[in-house]
Amino acid sequence: IINLLPHINKRILTSATHSVEIPGFVRLDKPTTINYLNEKVVSKLEIKTVISPSKNKLQTLLNLLEHLGNQTGIIFCNLRDSIDEVSRFLDKNNINYSCFSGGMEQKDRERSLIKFRNGTNQILIATDLGSRGIDIPELKFIIHYEVPRAEEEFIHRNGRTARVDAKGTAYVLKWDKASLPDFIKNTKNANISKKAVLKPQYWETLFISGGRKDKISKGDIAGLFFKQGEINKEQLGNIELKQDCAFVAVPLSIAKELADKLNNSRLKKKKVRVTIL
Repeated sequence: IINLLPHINKRILTSATHSVEIPGFVRLDKPTTINYLNEKVVSKLEIKTVISPSKNKLQTLLNLLEHLGNQTGIIFCNLRDSIDEVSRFLDKNNINYSCFSGGMEQKDRERSLIKFRNGTNQILIATDLGSRGIDIPELKFIIHYEVPRAEEEFIHRNGRTARVDAKGTAYVLKWDKASLPDFIKNTKNANISKKAVLKPQYWETLFISGGRKDKISKGDIAGLFFKQGEINKEQLGNIELKQDCAFVAVPLSIAKELADKLNNSRLKKKKVRVTIL
């Protein structure tokens, strides 16, 4: 791209961090740095260690999730096989979750994030692909089910919580006979003996087979659900509108009824399918 634009005199690079050297191919001659973080920011991130008596940390993970209750957070794994293992375990214990890894199709990754963002699932199990560059809401916690191999990944994972002025906690699951790497310091042991009162799943996600290219707006979708679906404002959750489809969060208790009622409805002259995602 730079070779095709030889006459550009000004180049502006933006970044949330300042830890990466600017590569030579950018061809910046005596760059000027503008830093908007002149004031020292006090981190509100707390890092806690959760000790597992067993090398297999699944039961300890479950104990931690039961302690955290219905808070939203990410469980980080190093390998896709570990995600599969954790997924099977959470299925067995009736805990809803979404997955996010490089082994998934882009469409499936996007839909996992949609269900995570709209509250259908409050847990996201992810590899380090989920530690940066994705649009997810403010999180109360992240869990290092497996300790990352490098400090940079540890920092990026932790950066998913305690953002800006919010508080957050990073939990490091550790087998009691294992040692932590040098870059994980000054942690204190978490007391997870107290269980939170778990609320049942409230939201479910509906898929609509029409989007922006069909000139459909969020207002059109809301109107369909209010008029034909006969729901009230409190029953309409987050609406995500894509180029060729849309996703709507509705209460789980009425999701099937709404899908049946609204399927094959018309939105902006387009007949759309409405199904549970």
